[in-house]
Amino acid sequence: MTSDLRPPTSELLEELTPFGRYGVEIDATLAPHTSFRIGGPAAALLTINQLPQLEAALNTLYRRKSPFLLLGGGSNVLISDAGIPNLVILNQCRQILWPEESTEPVLVQAEAGASLAGLARAAIKRELAGLTWAVSIPGTVGGAVVGNAGAHGGCIADNLQSIRLWEQGQTRDIPTSQLQFDYRRSRFKNLVSQPAHGPVVLSATFLLQTDPTGSEAERAESFIDHRRRTQPVDKSAGSIFKNPPGDFSGRLIEAVGLKGTRVGQASVSDQHANFIINRGQATAADVVQLMDLIRKQVYEQFGVILEAEIQFIGDWSAGPTLSYLPPTD
Repeated sequence: MTSDLRPPTSELLEELTPFGRYGVEIDATLAPHTSFRIGGPAAALLTINQLPQLEAALNTLYRRKSPFLLLGGGSNVLISDAGIPNLVILNQCRQILWPEESTEPVLVQAEAGASLAGLARAAIKRELAGLTWAVSIPGTVGGAVVGNAGAHGGCIADNLQSIRLWEQGQTRDIPTSQLQFDYRRSRFKNLVSQPAHGPVVLSATFLLQTDPTGSEAERAESFIDHRRRTQPVDKSAGSIFKNPPGDFSGRLIEAVGLKGTRVGQASVSDQHANFIINRGQATAADVVQLMDLIRKQVYEQFGVILEAEIQFIGDWSAGPTLSYLPPTD
């Protein structure tokens, strides 16, 4: 939820214009930049595809004490209908540095705007193992690091060696041991959803293994096939709730009979109950109200409070919020 609602000044935007691929876009719609295709406008949007320009823009914003919000692939987020009354940086820095020789250990550095699935597929083509679980995961490397993305028994923390981090005007390398990884979270998870002055993941270095037998390609195909069979291809933010300990959110939601339930243009997927899909022109309010209904019915039947996996971004001062809480004695 946004706490600092200050819009950028015209002087600041003029200073930032040279860093943007398209200059600075004013009152720019953000829905097309999210996998949900939901969200109001940004006060200003700066699209950057070169790391030096990104660092220069971040340093300028820090010097000016102006809040900003970074957006990568736009998955796993729900932007409010009111939008973001701050500057939004769209990170399209996507360079990947591969080792020149196939010797172990294999260190691969990917800029934060690179596609996670694209990185995994490129690794498989180079007969490298370690990221195959991510072959069909949407989103960027930076977002995956922040949320410790995972699937098929693997996660970012398994093969991440270090990250390059910008924070409060400084850039430094941080080892994985200092990132406080847990299930679908890192120490940055709550910080990056608030317009502030960082931190920003610039790049990530992964430690991979060689795969001379080519078995990773077969595993990747099985993961892709599984995703096609079990998850919707409709507009969504991915899994909407975290799995509670020892259970699955999708099972609980299906068990209370909510598959296909709609609020406005937002609907629980008929294919996988832990996905909410946008059936047309769904609003963020539709999604939140549907999430509230799910949480209420799952708690009433199973006594389990589902925790959102997606991040809520933007100005939510007018609501709605996830309001349902279990009754107290």
